[in-house]
Amino acid sequence: MEITELTAAERRVWEAFPLGRTVDFCEHDGESAEPGAGWGPERTVRGEVLRWLLLSGPRQDGEVPVLRVTGARITGRLNLHYAEVAGPIHLWACYFDEVPDLYGAQLRQLYLGRSVLPGLHATALRVDGSLRMTGCRVRGPVRLGGARISGAVFFDGAHVGEEGVTYPEPVLALNRVTIDDDFQAGGGFRADGQVRLSGSVISGNVTFDDAVFHNPGGTALDAATLSCGSDLHAMRVRSHGRVRLRGARIPGQLNFAYARLSHPDGVALHASSLAAGELWFRGAAPVEGAVNLRRTQLDLLHIAPETWPDEVLLSGLTYGTLNPHEPPARRLQALERDGDGYVPYAYEQLTSAYRRIGDDAAARTVQLAKERRHRATLAWYARAWGHLQDVTVGYGFRPTRAAVWLLSLLLVGAVTYAVREPAALKREESPEFNPLFYTLDLLLPIVDFGQEKAYASQGAYQWFGYALVVLGWTLATTIAAGVTRAISRQ
Repeated sequence: MEITELTAAERRVWEAFPLGRTVDFCEHDGESAEPGAGWGPERTVRGEVLRWLLLSGPRQDGEVPVLRVTGARITGRLNLHYAEVAGPIHLWACYFDEVPDLYGAQLRQLYLGRSVLPGLHATALRVDGSLRMTGCRVRGPVRLGGARISGAVFFDGAHVGEEGVTYPEPVLALNRVTIDDDFQAGGGFRADGQVRLSGSVISGNVTFDDAVFHNPGGTALDAATLSCGSDLHAMRVRSHGRVRLRGARIPGQLNFAYARLSHPDGVALHASSLAAGELWFRGAAPVEGAVNLRRTQLDLLHIAPETWPDEVLLSGLTYGTLNPHEPPARRLQALERDGDGYVPYAYEQLTSAYRRIGDDAAARTVQLAKERRHRATLAWYARAWGHLQDVTVGYGFRPTRAAVWLLSLLLVGAVTYAVREPAALKREESPEFNPLFYTLDLLLPIVDFGQEKAYASQGAYQWFGYALVVLGWTLATTIAAGVTRAISRQ
């Protein structure tokens, strides 16, 4: 390409390139690229000119060539398909008429901040430095699947996709990418359509703070099997659509503090088989849609009872610490909403969490609730026996009930037989009658004070004595079964 074929605007870029200087076409600082379709030839550069400069443009001894252009309209396609570009590319606040093609390209650095693009085709892209799309407005899909970025990736403040448009593919495809630093898409980032990070490996932090994922009725964020080096921050995130974190590996903190997750007709958060250090929902709004945490492993789970939705799936969920500390009655509400029905493991996990902080009373309450929930799954005769254990000793977790029952029966029996003393079987050989110990002889099968053998009631009092014997045997058996069950769990 000859310099005589260039426009005045292109000649400015041509002359600045070998010196690494910036060509700024903006009329004022901070000018938006949104009206770029109407920019005239005085700030228009052809994509083929940029390609030629990057691949075989002029060089100057002692200088590093860098493409630095701000506020230009780029017409035609910027085609760097499989190209190897040695110098950095900075196209700041530019307006692209056509989708840039960077498929398989190898770049040193790519900055497209605050630019407006109809899309970006950069599958299998390789960047030795950072990829920055801060504040970009991309109206169509961004394809970065399989990319390898040695530096950080910035989509903070960017807007990808168009509201109301249905896309057959993700609007931001970052599946199976490898990023050797952080990935940032917070600070007002918005995606109208699916964002896909499935299978990606990010060595640093992932940040979605204040982001909006908008794909009602579908998957808004797909980060299944994502692996990140430390934390995934999604504070104050707004998601209208499913969030998938199935099988993700997040050794640090997964933070949904003050977030709003909404997918009313399905699963709002699908995080089964997730492995994370901490999962935070501090101050988060009640989730609209189901939450699936089956087989998830956490060191700490921070969630208020009111944040849980009407349906949860908690089978196999393991956590070490549960915050904030709440009465068991509030925590048990979530377990009663489990879509899998009665899940014993969920009760055991909650019991363990209370025991770790020394709240044994709360742990016993959870175990009692577990037995009552289990009772509903049994045959009628087993349910009847369960009701008896519940009323008498609370399945062994309410031992004071046994003392109350025994004392009540003892008091009633002692008063009854004090009023109507039973007849002695052998007056000359019988010990002096004592209504208290006579009642104890009837109630306690392993106790013998000699009263029951020496005296016998008649008529209705005899039947009353039989009732005390039956109640005593039943109560003793129930206490033994309940206490044994309680001790076996310690």
